[in-house]
Formats: sequence, C-alpha cells, structure tokens
Amino acid sequence: QVQLVESGGGLVQAGGSLRLSCTITGRPFTTDTMAWFRQSPGKEREFVTAINPFGSSTRYADSVNGRFTISRDNAKKTVYLQMNSLKPEDTAVYYCAAGPWASISARPSYWGQGTQVTVSS
Repeated sequence: QVQLVESGGGLVQAGGSLRLSCTITGRPFTTDTMAWFRQSPGKEREFVTAINPFGSSTRYADSVNGRFTISRDNAKKTVYLQMNSLKPEDTAVYYCAAGPWASISARPSYWGQGTQVTVSS
C-alpha cells in the first residue's frame, strides 16, 4: 500500500518560513516525480512545485517561484518544501503527490492527506 505522509505545517506570521516534509512508503521513490499542491478554502487545488526522480529538474508555479524551494532525499524517501517570505495568500492545505514527470501537474498518481499552513498578517 502506497502512503504519502506530510508534516511540518503550522501557523506562521507573514514574512516567516516553514519547511514541509513528505515521506513515501510502498514505492521505490526513485522512480517518481514528487510534487506539492495546495488548496485554499473555496478554491480548486493548484500545482505548486515538482522535482524529478533524481532532483536534477524542478518546476514552480509563478506565484511561489523565488520564495519556495523543493528538494528531495532519495535515501530517506522524503521530499521537502522550504517556504520563505510567506504571505497570507499562501494559506492553504498543502498536499504531497507522486507520479510521472510528464503528468505530475495535472494527474498525480498518489496523494498525501495534506497539512495545514496558515500565514497570519
């Protein structure tokens, strides 16, 4: 059974930082592109960032480019999302996802349960 477990969410003031982690079990990990999505109340889930299996390529949504950094540790089967210069509009439930690079932003194969990030103004 494949499981993606996120951690690291919480409450932070605007301008602050948080680091999310996501650990996967039940899959090799090194075959999967890993990604982060987020969903705010009343909005659709949106793609945030992705990293390919070897960590050599990344992709970011314009709204987070330059503030967020995705990375992965294949030995620990964990992907990270470092979020800096956080804004109130970054408040959302953040989801970890896994799947093929070509379709990760539209159709991930696996999802985590989500972790809440709240940025106060």
